[in-house]
Amino acid sequence: MLQIENLEFSYHKKKAPIFNGISLTIQPGSVYGLLGKNGIGKSTLLYMMCGLMFPHKGHITLDGVEVRHRRPETLEKIFLVPEEFDLPSISVDAYVRRNSVFYPRFDREQFDRYLADFELENVKNLSKTSMGQKKKYLVSFALATNTPLLLMDEPTNGMDIPSKSQFRKVIASGMNEQKSIVISTHQVRDLENMIDRIDILEGGRLLLDRDTADITSHLRFVKGAGEADIEGALYSVSTIAGYSAILPNPTGEETPLDIEMLFNFAIEKPAEIERIFANPVK
Repeated sequence: MLQIENLEFSYHKKKAPIFNGISLTIQPGSVYGLLGKNGIGKSTLLYMMCGLMFPHKGHITLDGVEVRHRRPETLEKIFLVPEEFDLPSISVDAYVRRNSVFYPRFDREQFDRYLADFELENVKNLSKTSMGQKKKYLVSFALATNTPLLLMDEPTNGMDIPSKSQFRKVIASGMNEQKSIVISTHQVRDLENMIDRIDILEGGRLLLDRDTADITSHLRFVKGAGEADIEGALYSVSTIAGYSAILPNPTGEETPLDIEMLFNFAIEKPAEIERIFANPVK
């Protein structure tokens, strides 16, 4: 379990803090969607979770150990897929030999299966592959390390639509009750039907931290509705097919969660989101 307590951080003393007292618990067995506008601090938070950056105040612990100490027994439990990276001019097999030794839970059979799911070949020179292919190779390796904590920063950037579909399937197949996955993105539609909990960063604080079932028990999402059907809507937008809207859900009616609409609602009306989800749920 990763525990973040009262995190504070700023790049410049005279500017507003990136984080102002953020607390968050990452539990095993769940996929977290870390959402926020560009430049809001999503990447910074991921780098702090794996000990590559340090908060000015607060603590980040994994299984009770401060991540900032970067102990080998802690680092072998964490893998970060950064937004931007390059791969060396070596073969897939050579990459595995060089890097898998740092992860005692690495499973080569799993890695080969993920490569097959992504329709990737065992190439001789990883550096000559496209950015989208590099992402898929690294995601495959990351999942095969079987680290309890897997962090991904904008993992679908550079992927085409079929690759994004493959990505969702691979993540689902690689998930288990011992693993926590945190996916940071501003392309919220890419996370449809694959995350268990949503965390939205805004204005230096964690605006929303709720599981998807709790969100849909409070809110009802409708699409293609007429004007009369969205009376009392908390948020609505007109589309060619009618209105898409978020309404109160007093009866607990189950509707499919629209992450993009929820995100836009939260960013445009943060006070309303805080009012609706005023009582913390663990």
